[in-house]
Amino acid sequence: MSTDPIQELIQVGADAVRQGLVLASGGNLSVRLPDGTVAVTGKGTWLNSLTADQFAVLNLDGSRVSGPAPSSEWKLHTRVYEARPDAQAVIHIHPQFTLLLTALGHKIRFITQDHAYYVGSYGYTKYYTNGSDELADTAADQLRDGTHDVVVLGNHGICVLGDSVTSAYRKTLNMEEAAKLTYHALLLGDRETTFPPAELDKLKHA
Repeated sequence: MSTDPIQELIQVGADAVRQGLVLASGGNLSVRLPDGTVAVTGKGTWLNSLTADQFAVLNLDGSRVSGPAPSSEWKLHTRVYEARPDAQAVIHIHPQFTLLLTALGHKIRFITQDHAYYVGSYGYTKYYTNGSDELADTAADQLRDGTHDVVVLGNHGICVLGDSVTSAYRKTLNMEEAAKLTYHALLLGDRETTFPPAELDKLKHA
């Protein structure tokens, strides 16, 4: 993956569409720049055909520094960065298995080592209108204390942060894979299996 964070986001956008994690102009991506501003995908952009000039650069208060009009979800991104100074990248996409399970009231289980290690836990908000203050604020609140790096936005999508673009995307992929395995476990009649918590403690302290 490129060392230029904008190019990394372009690659992530294309891969997310290939993986079926988002469709058409759904989803948006951002990265915190060295000067403290945020580059976020522009309004109406398709993630599989992003170019560098389709990113808006914003201050955390939402004022535009350069580039096109930002995604309607710019508040979600800026408020996550405000809540989590350690966040360097934010990914918001619409993964189908994660959304289906949570909409039906099923908890997503972390079954493999990677699910447990890279994600481990997630927050949840009920449905709020796209681009609203309620959506941005409740998502940021779920992430604020550092317990979670992933929050499921009810009937909408997920918001994932990381200390790099690669880190955020790895968590995103593992979250959706955990949802897929949970779905298949439920089909097989299993409602309990998870990665052993004691083994996760060993991994974290290895």
